[in-house]
Amino acid sequence: MLSRFLNAFTAVEVSAHCDLPCGVYDPAQAKIEAESVKACIAKYNASDDEVFKARAIQIKEERSDLVKHHLWVLWTDYFKPPHFEKYPQLHGLFNEATKLAGAGGTKGSTDVAVADQLLTKIDEIGKIFWETKAA
Repeated sequence: MLSRFLNAFTAVEVSAHCDLPCGVYDPAQAKIEAESVKACIAKYNASDDEVFKARAIQIKEERSDLVKHHLWVLWTDYFKPPHFEKYPQLHGLFNEATKLAGAGGTKGSTDVAVADQLLTKIDEIGKIFWETKAA
C-alpha cells in the first residue's frame, strides 16, 4: 500500500543556478569570485608559509570553479540567440573567459596577470550584459 502511495507521486528533476529559476542574473557574481582569485594569487605570492600557500591554492581553485559556474549560467541561461546575433563575439568571450578560469588559466596558475586577463574578459561580458538589459 505504501509503494502505491509513493508511486502516485512522480518526481520531476529540474536544474537552475539557484533553487528556483528566478531570472536574476548578474556578471558581478563571476567578477567577485575572480577578484577573490586574484587576491588569493597575490597572497600566495607574498607568503613564505607553506601551509598558508597550500590553503591559498585550494581557495583559488575553488573560486576559479565558481567563476566558471557563474559564467556558464550567464552563457547558457541568460543569453539567447538574439543576443548572440547582435554580439557575434559573445561566444568567443565566454569561451576565452571560462578557459582563463580553468586549468590553463587561474586554476592552474599563480600569475596575477592571468587573473587580470580573466577580469578583463568578465568586464567585456558585463558590458554586453548591461547593454542587453537596457534594451
